Amino acid sequence: MANLSEHEIQRRESLEELISLGIDPYPAESFEVNTTSKNILQHYSESIDDDGWKQVSIAGRLMSKRIMGNASFAVLQDSEGRIQLYISRDELCPGEDKSYYNSVFKKLLDLGDFIGVTGYVFITKSGEISIHVRTLKLLSKALKPLPVVKEKEGHIYDQVTDPELRYRQRYVDLNINRKSKEAFIIRSKLQQIMRNFLLDKGYLEVETPVLQPIYGGAAARPFKTHHNTLDMTLYLRIADELYLKRLIVGGFDGVFEFAKDFRNEGMDRTHNPEFTMMELYVAYKDYEWMMDLVEEMIERIVLDLNGSTKITIDESEVDFRRPWPRFTMYEAIHHFTEVDISKMDETSLRETAEKLHVSLDASMGKGKIIDEIFGEKCEPFLIQPTFITDYPVEMSPLAKKHRSKPGLVERFEAICNGKEICNAFSELNDPLDQRKRFEEQLQLGKRGDEEAMMLDEDFLRALEYGMPPTAGLGIGIDRLAMIMTDSPSIQDVILFPQMRPEN
Repeated sequence: MANLSEHEIQRRESLEELISLGIDPYPAESFEVNTTSKNILQHYSESIDDDGWKQVSIAGRLMSKRIMGNASFAVLQDSEGRIQLYISRDELCPGEDKSYYNSVFKKLLDLGDFIGVTGYVFITKSGEISIHVRTLKLLSKALKPLPVVKEKEGHIYDQVTDPELRYRQRYVDLNINRKSKEAFIIRSKLQQIMRNFLLDKGYLEVETPVLQPIYGGAAARPFKTHHNTLDMTLYLRIADELYLKRLIVGGFDGVFEFAKDFRNEGMDRTHNPEFTMMELYVAYKDYEWMMDLVEEMIERIVLDLNGSTKITIDESEVDFRRPWPRFTMYEAIHHFTEVDISKMDETSLRETAEKLHVSLDASMGKGKIIDEIFGEKCEPFLIQPTFITDYPVEMSPLAKKHRSKPGLVERFEAICNGKEICNAFSELNDPLDQRKRFEEQLQLGKRGDEEAMMLDEDFLRALEYGMPPTAGLGIGIDRLAMIMTDSPSIQDVILFPQMRPEN
C-alpha cells in the first residue's frame, strides 16, 4: 500500500470494517429503483396528493455529507442529476439495526460510494425538494476519492478542468462535469436524429469491413496490421466509400453507414486517429441534389436538438436555416486572398503559396497545394454554414468531372465555424477514368505522398459491371458534435480519445 494516498488507505480500512460488521461492500442482489432525481425535482409538488412520492426508491453516488448530530443532509447523484437527502438517526433503519447511522453512515460511507435509499419526498424549510430517507443500503464501495468538489451554501459548483484528467479518466469527468455528460447525450441524440431522417427517406443502413486488404476512399495514411491465418497485410479502413459504392453497383438505391474510421495522421483539436463518419450513397442523384439534402438534414438536427436553427458557437451566433451560401473553391480563395489561381499550373501555385506564407513540401501535387491554400487562408474564416463547390480534379480522384467546367469536379464541402463537416461528390462511375485517376495517385505516392490512394482492382471491376449516376456524402460526426455542443476540441466529444501513454 506504499503507493496509496492517505485517503485511499482510509477507504480500504473502512472497507475492512464494513466487512467485519457483516456488511457486503459489493452486494450481488438487485436494488429496485422506481424514480430519478430529475423526475422528482421536475414533478413533485406538495399540493399533489400522490402516494408515489411516499415510496420513492433511488440509487446513485453519495456526493456530499453534512453531519448535524443525530441528523444529516447528503447529496445523491444518479444518471439524471442530483438531489438532497435528509437522514435521521432514529429513522434510518435497514432491518432493525438502530446503530447504522452512527457506525456506518457517519463513519464508513465515503463520497463517491454508491448507495440505494428509500423514503418519501418533502420540501425543507429552506424550500429544497428532498428525500426523507427511511432505509439506506451500500451498493458499491469506492476505493478512490473523486476530485474535491467545492460547495457553497449547499450549491455544488466546482468542476474538473484539467484536460489531461478529463480525457484520460472520462469516468471521473462524467461524474463531476455535468456539461461533459450532456455533450455525449447530445451526440447520441444527433446520431439518432440523423439515422431516423435517412431511414424515413427509405435508405438502408449497412455495415462494411473495418479490416480491408486495400485501403481507399480518402487521402490518408492507414494503420496496418497482419492476419496470421491468411498470412496477409490488412489495413484499418480510412473510409467506407468504395465498399458502399459496390453496394450501389449491386442494386441498392440508397445505403448509409455510421462507421469508425482510422487514419494514421497528426492529432490536434479537430483530428483524432479514430473517428466516426456517416457515409451515404444514393443512386440516380448528383451533388446539387445532395447539397439540398444536407441542408435539410442538418437544419432538422439543429431544430430537434435546440428548438431553433440558431446556436451559439465560440460566442458567435450561427444560423443553420436553409438555404446556405454557396461559393466555388476558386471564388473563395480569390475572395480571401485576392489572388485568382484558377489558371495556374503547379509551379505558379507553389510561388503563390510561398507569397501567401503557406507551407508546402516537395511531395505535394497541384491538388494538395490548392487544398493547403484553401485550408489556411479561407476555411478558418467561414463561420456560418457555407457550401464550397467545384474542386480541381487533382484534389478529388473519386469525383465525377464537372459537366460544364473543364479541370473541375462536381464536389462540395460544407464548412461551419472554420471546420469541414461534410464532403460530397457526384460519384465517378466511369471505370476507365477511375483507373486513370488511381494511376495518377500512384505517381503521387512515388513522389513521397503518404496519403495518396492505392489502386483497387476489385473496385474497378465493380465499376466495369456498371454503376448508375450516384451522389455520395460523408459527414464527420465528431466535428458536427463539436459544433452542436460548442466544444473547442474533438476530444471533448469522443468518450475515450487517443492519448499518449501515462508516465
